[in-house]
Amino acid sequence: NTILCLPRSFEYSQKNAVLVPAAALGVGGMLVYWLRSRQKIKTIEMGDGWWGSGERLLKGKEDESIRPFKIETSDKEIEDLHRRLEQARYAPHLEGAAFHYGFNSSYLQKVVAYWRNQFDWHKQVEVLNKYPHFQTTIEGINIHFIHVKPSYIPHGQAVQPLLMVHGWPGSFYEFYKIIPLLTEPARHGLNEGDVVFEVICPSIPGYGFSEAPHQKGFDTIATARIFHKLMNRLGFKEYYLQGGDWGSRITTNMAQMLPQSVKGLHLNLVFISRKGLRRMISVMLGAYVPWLVGLTREDVRRTYPFIQKNIYELLRESGYLHIQATKPDTAGCGLNDSPVGLAAYILEKFSTWTDKSFLHKDDGGLESKYSLDELLTNVMIYWVTSSIVSSMRFYKENISKNPGLTADARVGVYVPTGIAAFPQELVHTPRVWAKDIFKNIITYSYMPRGGHFAAFEEPKLLAQDIMHFVRKVEQL
Repeated sequence: NTILCLPRSFEYSQKNAVLVPAAALGVGGMLVYWLRSRQKIKTIEMGDGWWGSGERLLKGKEDESIRPFKIETSDKEIEDLHRRLEQARYAPHLEGAAFHYGFNSSYLQKVVAYWRNQFDWHKQVEVLNKYPHFQTTIEGINIHFIHVKPSYIPHGQAVQPLLMVHGWPGSFYEFYKIIPLLTEPARHGLNEGDVVFEVICPSIPGYGFSEAPHQKGFDTIATARIFHKLMNRLGFKEYYLQGGDWGSRITTNMAQMLPQSVKGLHLNLVFISRKGLRRMISVMLGAYVPWLVGLTREDVRRTYPFIQKNIYELLRESGYLHIQATKPDTAGCGLNDSPVGLAAYILEKFSTWTDKSFLHKDDGGLESKYSLDELLTNVMIYWVTSSIVSSMRFYKENISKNPGLTADARVGVYVPTGIAAFPQELVHTPRVWAKDIFKNIITYSYMPRGGHFAAFEEPKLLAQDIMHFVRKVEQL
């Protein structure tokens, strides 16, 4: 009241001149903060789905049991494979073509000879069964996964659940070399001792031993929801996620869908669909004044010459993508019928996606990073399950829509995120570009070597980076 009674002196009006704008600024600032914080919790709708054959049954609940599963084979299956391998027809390769035209047919004959005469599928089935396999029914289809717990937990140590998701043309088998490093780090010289994981690796529906969706429209968002339901069914309230290739998109969608369940998200490939004027300016200035647009020297080394690395090389490596995103069933039927065609189609990716320079090698450099047993085991997972067509359809379901209009396009990722940037990855995403979507990057590592199939090719490097990231998140 006393203030109201004061004469409106010059001094008071001066005070007013400062206070009113300050108050307005304060209120405005709070409004902006409120609007931004409201925007922060924008998530993808969880929704629901049905992917079984026919109409969803309204009566009765879905069987939520988790059933032990074992991979099995038969002499009949192997005899059929051998017969097909023996009857393969080859086209002679062009002289000096190496892998420039795709899989070199002379080297393909060597791979097929090994497959027919030395590769032991019975033995590889035993290798695959060394980890515990399970199946459970979610949204009408059987979901396959492996679940590996640490054999020994140091006293007082928390075990972190980690869901790892593969991509195409990989499988859950890609993680076989990294699993022991994460579940028993001390036994493998990664004994910082304060981080240990139990690892869950599902097969994407339509890949390997997960049943294929029977309905149209099964995309990464549907996969994300199914994998959240899987983790929930296993009794986990909070968990870490890791992915590359499709696994990156699926785990990113999981973080956008239920951020409260995701302790952290670790990626070895980042999808950025937003391209605007800012990005164009960044690309144009980046080669000359990288510091001005937030690029590091290493970003420049990996990104330029821009047209060559981001257009020509990408076009060369993505012909398959155009086919799979439009008419997957047409090309797929040939691959599903011919093991030799299937091997050429899949293994060509393990050549140039591991190292772009492998294009110049007659054997595609395949055996410099992997053994033929490892490579053929991955091919066999597609062959024995007849899953190549359904795995290819995943491209059509995800890419035939306008990327700017999908449910996840306008939703940021606010969970703690770790990014491992491998130098031979198909595209390089600098941290400053990743920040457009990933708002809470905790670690960003320029990996010293390795390509697209990080867990398969450089398990120790990837395991160390995952641990480094989780350790930082746990300290927050």
